[in-house]
Amino acid sequence: MLWPVFGIIPTLFAHLDNIYDWGAAALARSGGTFPYRGMWGGGSSGVITSVPANVEHVLKTNFSNYPKGPYYRERFVELLGDGIFNADGEAWRAQRRAATAEMHSAQFLEFSARTVEQLVHGRLMPLLQQQQSQGGVTVDLQDVLLRFTFDNICAAAFGVDAGCLADGLPDVPFARAFERATELSLARFVTPPFVWKAKRLLCVGGERRLAEAARSVREFAERTVSERRTELRKLGSLQGRCDLLSRLMSSSTGHSDEFLRDFCISFILAGRDTSSVALVWFFWLLASHPEAESRVLDDVRAAHGDVGKMDYLHAALTESMRLYPPVPVDFKEALQDDVLPDGTAIRARQRVIYNTYAIGRDPAAWGEDCLEFRPERWMKGRDFAGGAESPFKYVVFNGGPRLCVGKRFAYTQMKTLAAAVLETFAVEVAPGQVVKPKLNTTLYMKNGLMVSFRRREQQHVHCTTVMMEISSCPALNRSKLKGTECGTDL
Repeated sequence: MLWPVFGIIPTLFAHLDNIYDWGAAALARSGGTFPYRGMWGGGSSGVITSVPANVEHVLKTNFSNYPKGPYYRERFVELLGDGIFNADGEAWRAQRRAATAEMHSAQFLEFSARTVEQLVHGRLMPLLQQQQSQGGVTVDLQDVLLRFTFDNICAAAFGVDAGCLADGLPDVPFARAFERATELSLARFVTPPFVWKAKRLLCVGGERRLAEAARSVREFAERTVSERRTELRKLGSLQGRCDLLSRLMSSSTGHSDEFLRDFCISFILAGRDTSSVALVWFFWLLASHPEAESRVLDDVRAAHGDVGKMDYLHAALTESMRLYPPVPVDFKEALQDDVLPDGTAIRARQRVIYNTYAIGRDPAAWGEDCLEFRPERWMKGRDFAGGAESPFKYVVFNGGPRLCVGKRFAYTQMKTLAAAVLETFAVEVAPGQVVKPKLNTTLYMKNGLMVSFRRREQQHVHCTTVMMEISSCPALNRSKLKGTECGTDL
């Protein structure tokens, strides 16, 4: 598979139409690990693996030897700066501690649950009802879900309404700039460094557009941080706000504006597309598995609006992400020479790419029915089992010290949306579509997903809620579903 001069590049180009399935098959033929090398001058070499023991070694056992590394950092620095998604060492640990403390607090969990309820019932459901009332009109579900999650993540991070789901589905400059900056940053991973660095030096082409888009994103974030600082100085506290920026600003006077800006931008990047992509594959799978859809509906109705009790829905979402992980591949860079558990030697500065898509389709890990959508594999009796035998054969949310700090946030968002939509509508996929993954670091559907909505027979529809044992945000307790005092400007 490795060519002179061009390395693995010609092989990848030959399989662009089915690159993820080709990668899974190639890993199966090679015993789970094979070496790769990019184009000369491309600065990339290492191994690709789908062996859970190797993944555990990289993400946990020898974690200190496998940081994000300069290769990743320099490709995202214009957009992310020193944010948690781009940081290593003490800078990462400090942000991780802050993120864990705030995102796992009762106030933020309850605030984010109510925010997603507001968006689902105040923006998303009216939009879908409008589409349904037009009779047979199709809509790109992927686009709708991307808009939804961007609005929700901005509300959670900054406490602002991005407006992507507003009437008429408007073009939103901040959302457009964020999407463009992300795509152009990712383009650096498939462009020889001497090419994109020369363009950056000359400020031409995609590098000029990246600089402009990243500047727009950072200016928006800086303006929001500055306005919140002013509010804090005038009022003396941000007690009525529970968004991540406000909580970080209130919890410590030592956080600089740059720290807050980069942290919140990283948070948006981490949650912007992953949940929406997971949901669009979930709805597509459910449309072709009526028995699973029926069980999801029974589960939702029996829970009476409490997403914490929707065990089968949780299992179905988890199973969908096993087959179609939002981030299909990821990598780490070795600081020092190492040997993986399967005996593969790694040299310093080489990269270990772990193929999450292939791991989820490995018969050795999941059995001979590994390609089947079967939520029951995540259940024990009537209760949610909680995961795979080894957490490193399911690394959809990463693993080890960098395990996704927003995992609970993501599940709450996905379950709240899925429950509301499925209880009200049957989601019908338009016939004749070619559904396939797009080659990207996020597993978008290449052509979107055109669907129509058929209203189900009317039953009592519950507003979803997250039941909290502890609530120390008085405004949230008083506002209930309205979210007025601890809300997001929605």
